Amino acid sequence: MIPLKREGILLNPTKLKFESKGVFNPACIRKGRYVHMFYRGWSEDNRSAVGYCKLDGPLKVVERAKEPILKPEAKYEYAIEDPRIVFLDGMYYLTYTAYDGKSVRIAYAISKDLKKFEKKGVISPEITYDEAEDLFRSCKAKLKDRYFLFESYYKDKAGKDVLIWDKDALLFPKKINGKFALIHRILPDIQIIYFNNFKQLTLNFWKKYLKRLCEFVVLESKHWFETRNIGGCAPPIETNKGWLLIYHAVNDMDNGKTYRAGAALLDKKNPQKVIGRLHEPLFSPEKRYETSGNVDNVVFPTGTAVFGDRLYIYYGAADTRIAVASVNLKELLKELIRSKPKI
Repeated sequence: MIPLKREGILLNPTKLKFESKGVFNPACIRKGRYVHMFYRGWSEDNRSAVGYCKLDGPLKVVERAKEPILKPEAKYEYAIEDPRIVFLDGMYYLTYTAYDGKSVRIAYAISKDLKKFEKKGVISPEITYDEAEDLFRSCKAKLKDRYFLFESYYKDKAGKDVLIWDKDALLFPKKINGKFALIHRILPDIQIIYFNNFKQLTLNFWKKYLKRLCEFVVLESKHWFETRNIGGCAPPIETNKGWLLIYHAVNDMDNGKTYRAGAALLDKKNPQKVIGRLHEPLFSPEKRYETSGNVDNVVFPTGTAVFGDRLYIYYGAADTRIAVASVNLKELLKELIRSKPKI
């Protein structure tokens, strides 16, 4: 396996109201010598907003905002969770999960300067799981039973009017064949959509897409540490070997659920073509700050930055704090190419 160095805890919760319970799952983007981090701040009343801090280099915090840069405002935003960010065609795009207390939606905001963000609204399908089930059955290649098991689970848990559980949205930082490409996750797998512009993501677009969902799966749960589901985490990183995708995997065969980090390498022109995929976790909860917290046994890697030959991975640890791990990028790519995906 690839030698991974745990750099330790980067941020802890503070006494500030919006982040007093936890700080975790950060979006990160490097600009020159600095890393700009947009993280989920969790308050004691179980609401979430997006906080901000600035790093000089990969590990030194030099600035931290005392107020959230994005906070819940719309009716569907009881909480704003788990942001991801990319720079594409002169604009910063920040995607996030909007939770209304019952359903989740994918929303996004844009910025030209990383200081002021303009919310642009919901882009995921406003479709109930009850309706989605009928659309799933239209797939020519049959979707596996676990799609319907999750559909049944959320209807039983939240009611028949619960919206399809679509989250973990991250844009590619480059257009693919002239189109925006967005990784997202409808349980239990990772899928992709391509579109010309955000106005195209209408209800009609999504209904047609869901009828063909089986054609847009990027990664499926396959390994021992992925028994429940997988989901995208950090935005894809363009390398000379392909797109490096760091994702999370959930195993529910342990005592409770365990969240681990996985890695895959996708073809540059066709990201649905998997070039390589680690058959063991990139890393797992081991340190006490990863195994004990608001949610035990969680590493959730949502941000990355490359400095020299090191890939720095910023992750939520036990839904309580932000920690950092690093690997040699070239060694990771070599291992991925050797680890051809299992059929």
